[in-house]
Amino acid sequence: MLWRHGDVLLASTENIPAGAVPLSHTVLAKGEITGHSHRIAEPGAATLWELNGLLYLKVSAESATLMHEEHKPIVLPGGFYRVWQQREYTPAQIRRVMD
Repeated sequence: MLWRHGDVLLASTENIPAGAVPLSHTVLAKGEITGHSHRIAEPGAATLWELNGLLYLKVSAESATLMHEEHKPIVLPGGFYRVWQQREYTPAQIRRVMD
């Protein structure tokens, strides 16, 4: 299953890869221009993990709400997710989309 939340895409996965490191926050993407962020609303409902620059999310509660100031909230069921941030192409580089 896939979930799109603005420029963030989540795909369900079987687990968090071995070697991934838990992060101290649940901000999936932060806008450098607006300061808005795609984040989990409920403290303790989920853990964000990183491995080689890739993000993974574990929703340990029955569900968790993904929020952003410019999008409707999405309720994610408990489980594991791979997280991508949309990229854009310019002749100079491929880069992550910025809010």
